[in-house]
Amino acid sequence: MESDFQHCIRCTICVENCPVFRVNPEFPGPKQAGPDTERFRCDEETSLDKWIGLCSQCKRCEIACPYGVNPAEIILREQLSYGEKHFRPLANRLFANNYYLGTFSSALALFVNKFASLTFIKKVMNVFGLSTYMPFPGFYVHSLGRSWRWKGRRNSPRKVVFFYGCYLNFNRPDIGRGIRDLLASLGLKVVMPKQVCCGLPALGNGDIKTARKFARRNAEILAGYIDKGYDVIYACTSCGLTLTHDYPGILNIPSGKKIAENTYNLNEYLVKLIDEDYIKPEFAPVDLKVAYHIPCHLRASGIGYPAASLFEKIPGLEYHVLDDHCCGLSGSYGFKRKNQETAIKLGRTAAATLKACNPDYIVSDCGACRMQLGHFAGLPALDPSEIVMRSLANPAKITKK
Repeated sequence: MESDFQHCIRCTICVENCPVFRVNPEFPGPKQAGPDTERFRCDEETSLDKWIGLCSQCKRCEIACPYGVNPAEIILREQLSYGEKHFRPLANRLFANNYYLGTFSSALALFVNKFASLTFIKKVMNVFGLSTYMPFPGFYVHSLGRSWRWKGRRNSPRKVVFFYGCYLNFNRPDIGRGIRDLLASLGLKVVMPKQVCCGLPALGNGDIKTARKFARRNAEILAGYIDKGYDVIYACTSCGLTLTHDYPGILNIPSGKKIAENTYNLNEYLVKLIDEDYIKPEFAPVDLKVAYHIPCHLRASGIGYPAASLFEKIPGLEYHVLDDHCCGLSGSYGFKRKNQETAIKLGRTAAATLKACNPDYIVSDCGACRMQLGHFAGLPALDPSEIVMRSLANPAKITKK
């Protein structure tokens, strides 16, 4: 729902919670970029300032606002308007079509992975506005989209459709298959229908037409399964926020409300099944110390930190919840050369906080966060499901690294 910017009392709490404002003096902050400037936009004095694109859409301003104003959504609408009226750089066009880029790169994974690491290719990327301070994630020929379409008991009373997103599909299908198998092992019927990008990369790169095209294709599939009694499960927090917030909101998908009401975070759903006594898993000890980084979009989803509730049930696991910092990558945001300095500063700060815990692993629900923080901290980064699966797997194999 579009917020009323006039409810803003100019208290600057959103500015104090904005990670980009903290490190980039060119960005005036969410208050000025959002509700303050909106007053002029309503008078048809459309903002032409390029700094509108410096917002990373982390949503921390919306979480902080005590009056329910959504500065990030106001800014996003202006980013989309700016994208329609101005030439969009090649980097924006590439990332807006991230799904097609991933499909192509997955088909030619061996070639793409090799050439993306070459110094010459990195220089070419820089020329076209791409950042190369961090290696691009590798691609796999056997993507998640090519996996079995269903698994588990066909006649299970609990049926879920797994919306896995682009990162698990193309870059970490091993994690996606692990999640599929975990859900199936708990007695659920799991289906993974053909799906496309959630649409968030297109939204974040000023292309609402492409975002709506992806959203409509997914919505038709997901709504059909919901009508058959399925729940929708996601693991990527950014995909989840798009499904539950943007489909019924800025993208105005007709079945968006239905999808939002029947969509759950993976860990949220596992906690729900435990609370309802549908499953009674026996968690084996996991002798590890982990620093659990909370993604900004998990905070923005308003469901709390369900993975932490699962960690609490695992004997021997020492975990530290850290939610003070944005990782700085914010999906494709940090992979643009113009945002490189901002992403690096924020990434180093967040990584330093995690390293201070002296953990064995970094854990985060977001693939982008894991890439960024693992890179700067020099530590392996895991999805929460990998910790849960270690506990529910063969206890003899659960050892400290």
